Amino acid sequence: MTSEQPTPSEPEPGGAPIGRRLLLGTLGLGALGVAAAPTLQRGLESFLGGAADKDPTGLTGLLPNGGGFRYYSVVSSVPKKGEDDYRLTIDGLVDRPTTYTLAELRALPQTRMVRDVQCVTGWRVPDTPFEGVRLSQLLDAAGVRTSAGAVRFTCFDGAYSESLTLSQARRDDVLVALRMQDKDLSHSHGGPVRLYVAPMYFYKSAKWLSGITLTSDVRPGYWEKRGYDVDAWVGRSNGRDDEVT
Repeated sequence: MTSEQPTPSEPEPGGAPIGRRLLLGTLGLGALGVAAAPTLQRGLESFLGGAADKDPTGLTGLLPNGGGFRYYSVVSSVPKKGEDDYRLTIDGLVDRPTTYTLAELRALPQTRMVRDVQCVTGWRVPDTPFEGVRLSQLLDAAGVRTSAGAVRFTCFDGAYSESLTLSQARRDDVLVALRMQDKDLSHSHGGPVRLYVAPMYFYKSAKWLSGITLTSDVRPGYWEKRGYDVDAWVGRSNGRDDEVT
């Protein structure tokens, strides 16, 4: 993040001179603030993420933070999963139902892309790196049957779900993401694994991903059942005209 510094003005006639020690002290405090900013930002994100995870009202999602993200969950708390207990299951209309561990997902070829994140509520975080396995690669490995026409996603929060058509799911810019902003996905950002659907509003990018099920047709997800568009293209849905990501 860059900031602009105002051009120093000429001292007003009769103004009190600034002592050298005071000037150096002020500059030192400014440098300390710049050096501490990343640590403070990480602390703020961690605090807001933890608070949102335990907030049934969702009000913590309204609090801003320097990273630009808001923390949303549709349940009061979400269990944490990691290397030992995380599993991603692919089933439904496939020839080879499969369950992946976190280590197995990390061992697959990874794709990195940098795109804007656009929330349907209006906020946007530009130039956000995501990295993970292309969803199409996992679908091909499972052997999608000809009767399949859509993909349903479920999450280990026990409540959230999403869907894509099969053609949407096979796009090159749809990832089963393991990293965001060039670091492993944190729990508050939907880790250890989440869906990332780059060209659609962020509610399609389901957090805490645990299941990928091939179905015959699209099944509306959590927010679609509450009035959101099933096809959530940025700038072409939900009555919004945002620039595409």
